[in-house]
Amino acid sequence: MYATERQQRIAGIITDEGRASVTALSTLFGVAQETIRRDLDQLQADGILLRVHGGAVPAGRTSAAEPSLAAREATATEAKERIAAAAIDLIPRGLGGAVHIDAGSTAARVARLLAAREETNASLTLITNSITTAAALSHLTVPAVRVIGGRLRALTAAAVGSGAIEQIAGFRPDVAIIGTNAVHPQFGLSTPDEAEAEVKRAALAAARRVIVVADGSKLGEESLVRFGGLEDIDALVTDGEPGADLREALRAADVDLVRA
Repeated sequence: MYATERQQRIAGIITDEGRASVTALSTLFGVAQETIRRDLDQLQADGILLRVHGGAVPAGRTSAAEPSLAAREATATEAKERIAAAAIDLIPRGLGGAVHIDAGSTAARVARLLAAREETNASLTLITNSITTAAALSHLTVPAVRVIGGRLRALTAAAVGSGAIEQIAGFRPDVAIIGTNAVHPQFGLSTPDEAEAEVKRAALAAARRVIVVADGSKLGEESLVRFGGLEDIDALVTDGEPGADLREALRAADVDLVRA
């Protein structure tokens, strides 16, 4: 097979699957890994893909790329509903303390389901830096809602900045529900925006128990800014199947893996 033909097939595989490793491509095409690396270098030079650690992703799928809140709300909706339902099962029924709800689209679903649960304690407080989540729950008397203030980040409708971080640090919620753009065995949890990452980092540090919610597309991925390691969380709720490396990293970090 000529190099150009192989490169065309590699480009098609990465476009269809969203990612491919050097090892897998080497096995598939029966060529040396160094040959695959040269192919990937050429495809990156042509603007077709982006080289990442161990392989490549489509050029438009960079670590700094971030969809809007509306786009995320419309993506993987059924999976996110299942993840949210599984996540609230990890929150004790009748809990009378506080739950921090992150500004992610899946976390917002957790808030709505938790508020609708019949066993929700009248003294439960939801803490959130998500303006849309706060607005969605504003008509309820139970649970109580505390809104974290700060600089509004329009893309995600989240309060960020030093004011938000200081307020989050002043609470000690029993549980934090945190969304993430990526979960990686080595890089941990990451998101495209630094200000968003700082708020998430503060929430991880504040909570007694941390539950991360992420659909399968986030598993094994890396985004631009790291906000926590796997050792910082207690449970990962996902609809996806983690790869062997991520499964082992979760096990080593003593993270409960919950499949939705």
